[in-house]
Amino acid sequence: MEKIIDIIDSIAYEKGLKTVEIEEALKESLIKTAEKMIGGNLVFDASINREKKKLNLFQKIEVVANDDTKLEGKTIVDEEEVEVNVENYISIDEAKNLDDGLEIGDFLNYDLEFESMGRNAATILFTNLEYRLQRHIEDNLFKKYNSKLGKTVTSSVTSVDRQDNTFMEIGEVRAILPRKNRIKGETFKVGDSLKAVVKSVKVDKQYGLIVEVSRTSPKFLESLLTLEVPELKDKRITIESSARIPGVRSKIAISTTEANIDPIGAIVGVKGVRINAVSKQLNGENIDCIDYSPIPEIFVSRAMSPAIVNSVKIEKSTNPNEKSKAIITINSDQKGKAIGKEGLNIRLASMLTNFDIVVNEVGGVTPSTDNEDKVSEEKTKDVSSLEALFK
Repeated sequence: MEKIIDIIDSIAYEKGLKTVEIEEALKESLIKTAEKMIGGNLVFDASINREKKKLNLFQKIEVVANDDTKLEGKTIVDEEEVEVNVENYISIDEAKNLDDGLEIGDFLNYDLEFESMGRNAATILFTNLEYRLQRHIEDNLFKKYNSKLGKTVTSSVTSVDRQDNTFMEIGEVRAILPRKNRIKGETFKVGDSLKAVVKSVKVDKQYGLIVEVSRTSPKFLESLLTLEVPELKDKRITIESSARIPGVRSKIAISTTEANIDPIGAIVGVKGVRINAVSKQLNGENIDCIDYSPIPEIFVSRAMSPAIVNSVKIEKSTNPNEKSKAIITINSDQKGKAIGKEGLNIRLASMLTNFDIVVNEVGGVTPSTDNEDKVSEEKTKDVSSLEALFK
């Protein structure tokens, strides 16, 4: 057993594990081996003495009262009588004959020689140990990559299968970009540099640790913007919510608590340099920025941009599994802008605000000939929404 002690540190270094994890795995494996070779109804334990480089395996026998029913092979659990193995217990009188210092509740430890169990025991031990070490490795990797959820990773494409699933190496694991998580029109080949956001991390019984990445998740958009905009990275600006039709159009709601920061201007950048850089990475996806408001009516009104909304009425759902409704009233000439091409605008606004948006069209034409009104269009929307609160 001394050889096993000597290689614990080597295993820890090679597999990237802590020494204490290896030691615990070794003790658990040794106990399981003893149960397999000697008997599963006995109680075993193991200890490691690093100073003496010794691994101890022993059987534990509990000291009980002379009249304890466990000495007869039975005990009471939850008011029911159950059978127990008498070999796991010894009376206090017998225990005192062996060691006068023992008391009821203490344990007698009988040392066992692992080497005497034969070659089969060694095979079982190393099989158990390898299994437990692999579980430790998977647990550590799971924790590591689970902490990266929502963060962007960059790596080279290593392979593309027949289903157009794209694979890349991220550190010690292989990540998969399923076809459904790829922006429409994108194709990748081996060697391409690929940037994506970590969407999920799970352990599969057959394939082990699986890291799924995505380029269609709203979190990917948020992550790219954070990399591009220092104010987001410094948390001086916050992305409150986001919605995407990948590769086509997206909306983000942003806020700030600092009066000297223009959040939309910071996101867009000088001459649009920041937002255009992100759009380029998303296959030309158009990105709309709006100021977030904690007042639902104002938030919905802004989310419907570029349409001008006359009023918003919120109808809260009593069913927790259903979205609340936002009934918006617009002039007839604003309907096309509100719905958007192929319904994109209203779909994105609904995803952004988490409301089912219902359009109520009324007659009339929204004034648009006055230059001053064009300049103050955003202010007009906010005033209209505020007026709706007091109707």
